[in-house]
Amino acid sequence: MALERIVVVGGSLAGLRAVETLRREGYEGSLVVVGDEVHRPYDRPPLSKQILTGQWEVEKTALPGSAEDHGAEWKLGTRAVRLDPAARELELSTGERVGYDGLIAATGSRVREIPSTPPLAGIHSLRTLDDALAVRSALEGSPRVCVVGAGFIGAEVAASCRARGLDVTLVEALPVPLGRVLGDRTGAHMAKLHRDHGVDLRCGVGVDGFEGSERVEAVRLSDGTRIPADLVVVGIGVIPNVEWLADTGLDLRDGVACDATCATALPGVFAAGDIACWENPLYGTAMRVEHWTHAVEQGIAAAENLLAGEGAQPFASVPFFWSDQYDTKIQMAGRPLPTDEVEVVHGEEGDHRFVVLYGREGRLVAALGFNRPRSVVQYRRAIGEGKGFADAVADARQA
Repeated sequence: MALERIVVVGGSLAGLRAVETLRREGYEGSLVVVGDEVHRPYDRPPLSKQILTGQWEVEKTALPGSAEDHGAEWKLGTRAVRLDPAARELELSTGERVGYDGLIAATGSRVREIPSTPPLAGIHSLRTLDDALAVRSALEGSPRVCVVGAGFIGAEVAASCRARGLDVTLVEALPVPLGRVLGDRTGAHMAKLHRDHGVDLRCGVGVDGFEGSERVEAVRLSDGTRIPADLVVVGIGVIPNVEWLADTGLDLRDGVACDATCATALPGVFAAGDIACWENPLYGTAMRVEHWTHAVEQGIAAAENLLAGEGAQPFASVPFFWSDQYDTKIQMAGRPLPTDEVEVVHGEEGDHRFVVLYGREGRLVAALGFNRPRSVVQYRRAIGEGKGFADAVADARQA
């Protein structure tokens, strides 16, 4: 079928890069972009860092190319509510139905909420630009801050609040921060990093509820502790925005199931970014990745493969992310598991500058670096090339 009209659902990073790629690859047909936010695509990583600390203003978060129309019709502030594959139509929250020949789903994700959270002022999440501005405004009153969840967003929020000189309590249900991503061994170093910077870190404990009449006054923990707080930021993960695909027959158990080319089971429909659970040929398994670099790369790949038809190529990607906390740049390439072999190279783990390598079945599968950006980039390349774990460790020892 000729691609006379392509619809990109998701006006964020993955969607923008898909739009740019379609035009760069020579697509001259009708192009429609649907986005649930009123803002043009913007950069999310600074929201929990430079925006909260006041170093950046809103204008600086604009993504390169976001101000251009790219010859597309932009329908912002509009949600996709239903996809009709038989009619090849997308239904919008306005009631409008938009036909398509090809479609790229890049609707991202939303924050996970603590069940039965009361409607108290002062309880926030942080996902969008508007969320970040609301939290920043609240920080100007020098509140006592409680951050729930020590994943990357929660840890960055805690670090940003400490940079403003605020009292911060960071609550994490796992034994250490980022334990599921970094493992307990390196997670313990993350715990030390926050405590060294004055964060009151509470691990291995959950949230039972919140206290207050109109505004939040305290957080009740599962161990019976009461944490006084004027501002609470909840960062306990995200949920893929896939409800608009519920009637399509697609596998939505963890995002949208895709093959190695990012194609879904529906003709002409591809997925990219947070919602895409695709078969990664480098790891031989399906995975869903929520990071900035991945959104860029998969948005490009999905657009290229939609245009390529039968010539679509597998998207073989080594996941990559970074986080800036205090004076430490943390980077991870690959996808480690708790059962992986672990070796510390290029420094010592107790320092603020080292690299950890992860091995599985004789192969290098991940690398974590603290203040070693060049090394992590090199290991990302080595992971993609299938380098052996023992060889990677030996080469590091000799360097």
